[in-house]
Amino acid sequence: MSRDTDCIFCKIIAGEIPCAKLLEEEHALAFLDIGPVARGHALLIPKGHYQTLDEMPPEAAAAMFRRLPELVRAVQAVTECEGINVLQNNGRIAGQVVPHVHVHVIPREKAGRFSFNWPAGQYEEGQIDALAKAIRRRLSEGEEK
Repeated sequence: MSRDTDCIFCKIIAGEIPCAKLLEEEHALAFLDIGPVARGHALLIPKGHYQTLDEMPPEAAAAMFRRLPELVRAVQAVTECEGINVLQNNGRIAGQVVPHVHVHVIPREKAGRFSFNWPAGQYEEGQIDALAKAIRRRLSEGEEK
């Protein structure tokens, strides 16, 4: 698997930096976030180094994400939280601080300090159909290498 010697998550995977490990297997590692926004805030990462989700081969993404439901259930049961946010920030503009794919599993409580701003908008007439058509076209063409 690829590794970036300057990446903090790659150093955690290699055992160079300790973590509060929750699960580990050949392609995935989960551990508690050292800067939690809630008690039980966990991270799920691929063991291979990919900066963003779109860089991951489908097999690597599937191997990592297959553990996500189990991790969510365990965090929710242990923390007895009311809900869970599952977040994946892809790129710095989206809030990704560590340039290694990771998924946040964040327990939520009514009195919690974490908030999520969702300024929903709407499309102008015809925009949604044109955008959907362009995305479908791109998907049917496949990835350009």
